Amino acid sequence: MIEENLSIWSLIANASLLVQGVMAILFIASVMSWVMIIQRGLYLRSAQRGFREFEDAFWSGVDLASLYTELTQKAKQQGGTDGIENVFRSGFREFNRLTQGDKADPDAVMEGADRAMRVALSREDEKLNISLPFLASVASVSPYIGLFGTVWGIMNSFRGLAMVQQATLATVAPGISEALIATAMGLFAAIPAVIAYNRYAALVEMTNSNYETFAEEFSSILHRQVHAH
Repeated sequence: MIEENLSIWSLIANASLLVQGVMAILFIASVMSWVMIIQRGLYLRSAQRGFREFEDAFWSGVDLASLYTELTQKAKQQGGTDGIENVFRSGFREFNRLTQGDKADPDAVMEGADRAMRVALSREDEKLNISLPFLASVASVSPYIGLFGTVWGIMNSFRGLAMVQQATLATVAPGISEALIATAMGLFAAIPAVIAYNRYAALVEMTNSNYETFAEEFSSILHRQVHAH
């Protein structure tokens, strides 16, 4: 009978409303964090793959105007593009616009192209960092939410002892067990979130560094072109 009362599901069902509420919050946070972990993993992997493919095409000696036209058509067909392609298209589009005139100032052209790429880099950084603040919050807050449920459950257990004349393990065990489940759920939500956050934050930093390095190299190429004219 005691074993049945100490099963996980019976402990959750018989827990106090506040502890059940804590468990529900932690369960929802865990599910949401796993959804975001999978989505972010796929997005960052796609961003890295797209960067490698674009670099191979860019440094293959292809004409930049042809590459720009190809990527623009691709963006129209797909309803937009992400990653380093947006940085390239933004910089090259502004470069072409500013060099249309016969008396284009090279410094003004480069300043405009660099500014356009900085804006594109900022937008790509925002895309890469989506969901990371939520994962950080789950990683840092979930253990404390679980601990709150544990403290409340243990407090109720000791209050229940005042109602009985003789305290036994069978009397105390269910209350303490249900309280400890809240802590376990808090850790279950926090551990994957903190691992994913650390991993993805490093990937975002590396990807942003790759984007910025390309932007500087591309800016040097445009600088040579505008001064050659």
